[in-house]
Amino acid sequence: MLAGWDVTVITAEHCDSRPLRILGVRPRHLDIVFAAPVLGPCLEAVAVRTDLYARDERVRRIVLAAAGLGGAEIRLWGDAWPDDFAADARPLSHRLSLAARAFKEKALAAAAVSAEPFADTEVFLRGEVRRPDLIPTP
Repeated sequence: MLAGWDVTVITAEHCDSRPLRILGVRPRHLDIVFAAPVLGPCLEAVAVRTDLYARDERVRRIVLAAAGLGGAEIRLWGDAWPDDFAADARPLSHRLSLAARAFKEKALAAAAVSAEPFADTEVFLRGEVRRPDLIPTP
């Protein structure tokens, strides 16, 4: 967000949005996102947990549609790498600033997540769709 991005976090479960608001992001529920019309390409980057990608067809459609637009960065994290993506995923590290770590600590506390120390670097995997036939055509 500090780089000028408009950040929206889409959740599959209804939950307390306070931790997301602490981080300065706009929370939206998946059902609401699908009820609104899309007025053109709007995704520059998509980050999603691999387990959510695997279990929710709607999430897969969003990710694959963003990949089909060609310009969206796809980042995944989790234990089970999806078969839809090439096996040679590249790790992408993002070092959190001191301010980001402070906001993350407050957001985790608001979410009642353990206050154990967390890493100052987050690691995602950057993936490419392995099967272009999965990408929906406009």
